[in-house]
Amino acid sequence: MVPGEASESTQCPCPPLTSPHAKDVLRRRHKRRSRQLQRFMARKALLQEQGLLSMPPEPGPSPPPTPAEAPPGTEAASSGRPCPRAHSGGSSCSRKPGPGSVSSPLPSKLVAIDCEMVGTGPRGRVSELARCSVVSYHGDVLYDKYIRPEMPVVDYRTRWSGITRQHMHKAIPFQVAQKEILRLLKGKVVVGHALHNDFQALKYVHPRSLTRDTTYVPSLLSPPGHQSRARVSLKELALELLHKKIQAGQCGHSSVEDAMTAMELYRLVEGPWEQREASSLRACPEDREPDSSTDVEQYMEDRYWPEDLAQGQTQDTTE
Repeated sequence: MVPGEASESTQCPCPPLTSPHAKDVLRRRHKRRSRQLQRFMARKALLQEQGLLSMPPEPGPSPPPTPAEAPPGTEAASSGRPCPRAHSGGSSCSRKPGPGSVSSPLPSKLVAIDCEMVGTGPRGRVSELARCSVVSYHGDVLYDKYIRPEMPVVDYRTRWSGITRQHMHKAIPFQVAQKEILRLLKGKVVVGHALHNDFQALKYVHPRSLTRDTTYVPSLLSPPGHQSRARVSLKELALELLHKKIQAGQCGHSSVEDAMTAMELYRLVEGPWEQREASSLRACPEDREPDSSTDVEQYMEDRYWPEDLAQGQTQDTTE
């Protein structure tokens, strides 16, 4: 027998294509392989977008262009590989962070605060909150109320605070104001000048990673290695950096004006400030403190006191 004359049954063990059963088998096999290929390509694309899988050059007769041959102005061309699309569906290959990137807080997460205090206690040496103002990133007033201190006012400090006896007629109790203010500050980046004084008057501790005290603005603007003044007043900073006069006249300070000025100073150095904050958090992750505003209302409850102190108090009451 001549080899070329072998029958089809000996050359091809599979059933003939004319059989309906064979066509169904091939069709199902083709669909199965297509689904597997689609799943594989989807996983591959996801890994490439996440940067976990390098993208091979496009197959073709010519090698991928070198950086010298790539057209200028495109990062994808300089790297010799296509740029993966963003998750939002855009086609831009720019990797520069924008104003709302993760390196900088969103404007809606930023507020500025300023408080005015009066003197209570012996000789008026105890500072208590008498007015508080909170403004937004764009300078809109979110809160501005006069507040009645918990103890009788001995010194209104009108020359600096701008508070008079008449303001106390429309003032709200401290406990009410504290809850309203802390509700605005919760989870926000708080900007202000000498913020420790404001937080002390509010009897509140804000996370250090979410505070931006403008007393540090001179050190941000100073050249590396240059020693800047440790304490610069808000009035001086406004005149020198913003070319505006604040706290003028004999009517005292305006907490709204001071809060707006602090926010303007922050916006002046927002970029380098947030870069420094991000690098410090990466170096010391333990500085990321929890927000303590959730504990303010329950602070005086028994379960927040040490056990030995609570036991001592119960023994005193029984005796």
